[in-house]
Amino acid sequence: MSQPLITLDFLDTPPIAPDATTYADSPSGAVRVSPATETGRKRKLYIESYGCQMNFSDSEIVSSILFEEGFDTTEQLEGADLVLLNTCSIREKAEQTVRMRLSQINGHKKRNPGLLVGVLGCMAERLKSKFLEEEKLVDLVVGPDAYRDLPQLIQQVDGGQKAVNVLLSREETYADITPVRLNSNGITAFISIMRGCDNMCSFCVVPFTRGRERSRDAHSILREAQDLVATGYKEVTLLGQNVDSYKWTSEDGTEQVNFAQLLERVALLSPELRVRFSTSHPKDITDEVLHTIARHENICKYIHLPAQSGNSRVLALMNRTYDRPWYEERVLAIRRILGEDCAISTDMIAGFCSETEEEHEDTKSLMEFVHYDMAYMFFYSERPGTLAARKLEDDVPLPVKKRRLQEIIDLQQQHSRLRNERAVGKVHRVLVENFSKRSQEHLSGRNSQNQVVIFPKKHHQKGQYVDVLVHSCSASTLLGEAV
Repeated sequence: MSQPLITLDFLDTPPIAPDATTYADSPSGAVRVSPATETGRKRKLYIESYGCQMNFSDSEIVSSILFEEGFDTTEQLEGADLVLLNTCSIREKAEQTVRMRLSQINGHKKRNPGLLVGVLGCMAERLKSKFLEEEKLVDLVVGPDAYRDLPQLIQQVDGGQKAVNVLLSREETYADITPVRLNSNGITAFISIMRGCDNMCSFCVVPFTRGRERSRDAHSILREAQDLVATGYKEVTLLGQNVDSYKWTSEDGTEQVNFAQLLERVALLSPELRVRFSTSHPKDITDEVLHTIARHENICKYIHLPAQSGNSRVLALMNRTYDRPWYEERVLAIRRILGEDCAISTDMIAGFCSETEEEHEDTKSLMEFVHYDMAYMFFYSERPGTLAARKLEDDVPLPVKKRRLQEIIDLQQQHSRLRNERAVGKVHRVLVENFSKRSQEHLSGRNSQNQVVIFPKKHHQKGQYVDVLVHSCSASTLLGEAV
């Protein structure tokens, strides 16, 4: 009998509870194993997804493509015919995690030589030769724009060859593929509205791993959202590296749709459908988008607006194309148009190239100015191939980076608690998503501001909207009673 292998114990335990509103890492710390489909197909696909929501959404597209090729998904690696890791390159730690996992899987492959192993996503282009030829860790490597080619590539591997396709596309959006909703709770779902990124932030690998920005056909997005409503989904999240730059033009040029217009069209599909979106870029988020949110109760009052730093010189080095006054003005516009209760979250990088102690203090003072509800925070990790790696010296010592990060974390925990305290004594409309992690007698859901709300189950069920009077809170959770 083979040793147990279905373990992700090698992943670092987050320093803060998983449902906390403060994260000491980027979203790349997340990992999901796609649940099983049991339709009698002959071959089994085991897929692990690392990183951001875009990767989780892509895994659903991959599962749909391979479902048509005779693959059911499985949660058990030991019974799989094909293992795919959908990877993230945003931080060095994310790559180390995948390498460690591949070593585990290859130990299993030695006992099961017929097993096919592949790497998808953002690590594919950057490390294709190492994975395939030097380290011989995988059988196939497939980039994020080449998933339609998976059936042909698998045939090549079945025939005894290695297979690779990491070509990036200027057109591919997978608009005609209906994702298999493997990573959904049946209540909420992701809809990818665009792919790639044209923002060349100096620290970021995304433009190199996901290619140029292109927007998906607006009508295909609306069809996907309508289908989700028809099958009982209550919430969709519109996904893109920079949703505010979404702009689709019909082939004949007679129709143009920007993000504010798309957001409104999705919201108008049903008043019972909640609409979220991620991620916004401070240089592109417009008052038109904010007024659209204000007009529609079912567009959630929550905006992820990554700052990265509170200092204008550092922002210029990061090539963020805005300065601190611009960012502050966008925050003031959110407060003016959507009110003080609109939640704002951010990303923050501690210890970017040449950051001084005074510039670090500027980041903390920006946090004091905004009072973020939640933040993804991490210290700078140089990524090969980026502008910062080529042009800037990673000269802030690691102990200094870690100390600055801890100061940011500590401050954010204070602000998360303060923001949650604003919710106490108010009634919140909560979409129930599941049972509480601690008790089957309590339900868990989120309000419009994306805050987690826990309350006694009583007669309420998953998928319902429930009005909850919040009576207390922690830095991560609201506690209340249904009214």
